[in-house]
Amino acid sequence: MKKLSKDDYAALRDGATVIEADHFGDKVLLLADGTYLKLFRVKRLFSAARFYPYSKRFVKNVGKLIEKGIPTVTVLELYKIPSIHRTAVHYYPLTGKTLRKLSHGIDLIIASKLGKFFRELHDKGIYFRSLHLGNIVVTQENRLGLIDVADMKIYRGPLSEELRLRNFQHIARYKEDSSQLQRHFSSFISGYTGKDEASDLANNIESMLASPP
Repeated sequence: MKKLSKDDYAALRDGATVIEADHFGDKVLLLADGTYLKLFRVKRLFSAARFYPYSKRFVKNVGKLIEKGIPTVTVLELYKIPSIHRTAVHYYPLTGKTLRKLSHGIDLIIASKLGKFFRELHDKGIYFRSLHLGNIVVTQENRLGLIDVADMKIYRGPLSEELRLRNFQHIARYKEDSSQLQRHFSSFISGYTGKDEASDLANNIESMLASPP
């Protein structure tokens, strides 16, 4: 982890656009050169994140996604910034649009592609806790990929049905996202299961999207 001085951080941040922030400060910056800086703070005094910060998890997860053939961001550097009590990841973005920003929303084709993508993630053991349409990008090559990947667990084998359903609970919490999936649920679930007929898993997913936790 490279240590960034107060002056070096100020120079890096010069001309940046704040993409995301909260009352604690900046969270994501679009830098003047088109790259991004994602900032992480330790939320509690006694936390494992002090020894293994989320910035390191972000970088580790990016590497594992690349190994598994999932499009994601390209990491440039990992920083420690003592002057603002933050760590940070500097990266190239995944070029494309998030599914939330598609002007036409989720259509039948995207719904089917999204179902296949979810199946690929789960079959490859990827449990993405930040699963929502704002973190899924359709790239210029018309592939789907992931961003904001710090909160993720990657298992050695495919996810169990219990974990798959639990992962769908995360997207069900976002009303607009779950509504879009329900709108084209048949296309989505046939992409996920590879079958046209209903199944217990499909019924459970549909019920979960209709009645979020």
